[in-house]
Amino acid sequence: MVKKILLTLVALVAVAVVVVMGLAMKQPDEMKIERTGTTAASPATVYAIVTDYHRFHEWSPWQKLDPNMKSDISGSATGVGSSYHWAGNDKAGEGRMTIVEAVPDSRVDMRLEFVKPFADTCTTVFALAPAGGGTQVTWTMLGHYNMVSKVMCVFMDMDKMVGGQFEEGLASLARVAEATPPVAPADSTTVPVPPM
Repeated sequence: MVKKILLTLVALVAVAVVVVMGLAMKQPDEMKIERTGTTAASPATVYAIVTDYHRFHEWSPWQKLDPNMKSDISGSATGVGSSYHWAGNDKAGEGRMTIVEAVPDSRVDMRLEFVKPFADTCTTVFALAPAGGGTQVTWTMLGHYNMVSKVMCVFMDMDKMVGGQFEEGLASLARVAEATPPVAPADSTTVPVPPM
């Protein structure tokens, strides 16, 4: 009797594995998670905040996952080459973000490297566009699904989970930007006239 029960359990597990793997194989190879928000702040002000990792904790949707999270900033003080490393609890994980391209008041591209709870690399883009006296901010994460992440997608909706965090982050970014003194647009800076 015990042998029959064990064989039945093994058969059920095998069927479950086959079903899950079949569903995983139907998941897309490419990942794209995107959310858009608006703020009354100017593109220049939003750009200045997004390119300054010293201010990331002010609007990050992940900061509250671990109030004791450790972080450090290296490379450039702001903009291209600036890098933000974090290490936190199981919910926050560990990783690094590095600004790899930045178009003033318009776009910021980052390389996002996860270390824990799993290793992966994605591209994150913040696209800024003038909108009704303020800014429309589009936050996009692009990556590839490997087999492990495809299996995870069978059990959870990554777009809904991460997208919800993006929505929360965009709302926080809007609040922070609106409370920040306005920054002059990049094309409005003047070149000093040399003395005669």
